[in-house]
Amino acid sequence: MDKQEPLKKAVALRYDVDREDAPRVVASGKGAVAEKIVAAARAAQVPVYEDAVLAEYLSRLDLGEQIPLELYKMVAELLVFIYALDKQAASTSTSRQK
Repeated sequence: MDKQEPLKKAVALRYDVDREDAPRVVASGKGAVAEKIVAAARAAQVPVYEDAVLAEYLSRLDLGEQIPLELYKMVAELLVFIYALDKQAASTSTSRQK
């Protein structure tokens, strides 16, 4: 009997620093739905950060729910990753304009 691979999970967060205290869950799913979330993010050129443990925790939250204090450190690592990508993209864009 083959051991089935666990279903992949994906969670999309939104964080408006000026309006919200913490990031919110705006999409969540597993299996085919998770694949659609990731595909939509990539199509919109939204960075995709893979962390199965964080996805597991975040998938337990309701849509629209802000992340709890206990997940701040893990989500902060995600935000650092995204800010680094944004900075790199801005730097690349600036150097191409010269």
